[in-house]
Amino acid sequence: MIKSKEDLRAYLKADQQAYGHPNHLFIKWITRSDEYYIRAFMVALRHYEYWLNKKRNILEQIPYLFWWWNYRRLKLKSELFIYPNVVGPGFYPIHAGFRRFGKYVKLGKNCSVLPMVVIGKNHPGPCYFEIGDNCLVNTGATIIGPVVIGNNVTVGAGAVVTKDIPDNAIVAGVPAKVIRIKN
Repeated sequence: MIKSKEDLRAYLKADQQAYGHPNHLFIKWITRSDEYYIRAFMVALRHYEYWLNKKRNILEQIPYLFWWWNYRRLKLKSELFIYPNVVGPGFYPIHAGFRRFGKYVKLGKNCSVLPMVVIGKNHPGPCYFEIGDNCLVNTGATIIGPVVIGNNVTVGAGAVVTKDIPDNAIVAGVPAKVIRIKN
């Protein structure tokens, strides 16, 4: 959770390291590349999280409203529907495409989630999802739960995860089964 300027700088630096160096970012802005919108959304999300978590006086409402508006605008352009304070530092949405992480989801550090991933409940009522650090969730995966996914896990494309997954696992299939434990 971002509570200070130092936290904001650390999160932005971790996100930048996930993307690598800003090669030709100006050209990507001119051509309206998908990568530009994803990066701009992540910057807006981090700033919005900071201003949302900070106790503001009346003069600090203007930056809050600016980042809130920018977050909402870029959310539609990049098709990333991510609630504030849900994803950890270093989150890397590799391609543009629909992803939705509600307030019931918690992603760890340095996670990558490809497009068309569905995270949902199998019954009405409160439900909580936790995805650990350094995880990769591939395209078309479905996570139904409540589910806890461990650290360093790779979820295969099209997998349907319905049970908890241990650390360092590779899972795939319908329903998802552990294929191998990484060394």
